Amino acid sequence: MGQTNSQRKYVPHLPSLLAVCESNYARLLRLLPDCDTLTLSYIIGINKGLDYRVKILDSSRYTSTVELAQLADNTPIYLRPVMQVRLYHDAKVAEVLNAQHVGSLKPSYVYPNVKMHQPNEKEMTNRFLSEWLAFCLRHRETLRSSET
Repeated sequence: MGQTNSQRKYVPHLPSLLAVCESNYARLLRLLPDCDTLTLSYIIGINKGLDYRVKILDSSRYTSTVELAQLADNTPIYLRPVMQVRLYHDAKVAEVLNAQHVGSLKPSYVYPNVKMHQPNEKEMTNRFLSEWLAFCLRHRETLRSSET
């Protein structure tokens, strides 16, 4: 018995996904003066009451893992975006590993599924990261670092 349309697995369009991941890498490098010092954290100030933190979680010769999180005081913690991103320095791409503390994202999901992930959840999360980084670059007022 074949799959119906609602059970067909989503297949990402790799050239467009790669382009998003390449632009995310370039934007992250523009935001982070140094992405290979462990325990370093940057606070990107947008305006009063809206900051973003980029924390370096892991760094090696070929990869770095960072966590991006919104630090707005007036927003409930469960509504603040947070994600872990891996930068692949040899390929010059940055890929979202997980978002909102959900765990690692699969390339695609059969829909419907128990956790109600969208078929293209990983692709959409990488596109959200792209918009988020563009917003930070466009509107940042301050950038400060701190050892955590």
